[in-house]
Amino acid sequence: MRGPVPPKPYHHGDLRRAILDAGEAELSEKGVIGFSLRHVATRVGVSHTAPAHHFGDTAGLLDALAERGFLRLIDCMQARQDRTAEAPYEQLIATGQGYLDFALSNSAMFRLLFGSREPPKDGSDLQAAALGAFLHLAKAVGALRGCDPMQHPQERILVLACWTRAHGLADLILSGYIDLPDGEQERDAFFRQMLEADVTPAGMAHP
Repeated sequence: MRGPVPPKPYHHGDLRRAILDAGEAELSEKGVIGFSLRHVATRVGVSHTAPAHHFGDTAGLLDALAERGFLRLIDCMQARQDRTAEAPYEQLIATGQGYLDFALSNSAMFRLLFGSREPPKDGSDLQAAALGAFLHLAKAVGALRGCDPMQHPQERILVLACWTRAHGLADLILSGYIDLPDGEQERDAFFRQMLEADVTPAGMAHP
């Protein structure tokens, strides 16, 4: 009589990617505070030590997810630019709209990227991805202003102003302080109005 058949070892073509995918699902459901490396392993169907082998610990996996998030943010900004007129001003507005697209479609990831976690370590892949997202916006500002804003303090301020406007709007929407209009076109029109809003006092010209 044959004895019990031992379980077959688990095989996965790309375990690292599978863990990242499961980690993103865990993050979307439970946020950073409820994030569990063990639960991620359960989602994939591997031992609890498997994620640690690839990412070290929970912080390591969250860093890898954040890197993925910054790269996706770049993709969202670029996607908007790709379907927008080539005029520099339109391209800059498109980066802001793409930023909002990312935040509203990836709310848990957005919170991970800009939450209270420690800044990326110098020389890390996460730092490179975060810098890449910032420089993507800076490039759009530079195309409009005709210079490299990273070499001119006043132009760098404009990059930061564009970033904070898009980011603040996204954060307020996700926090429930701003309701979006119904319909995709209406929403896009609202985004544009907010990104373009001028607070120059009446009767004063732009500097």
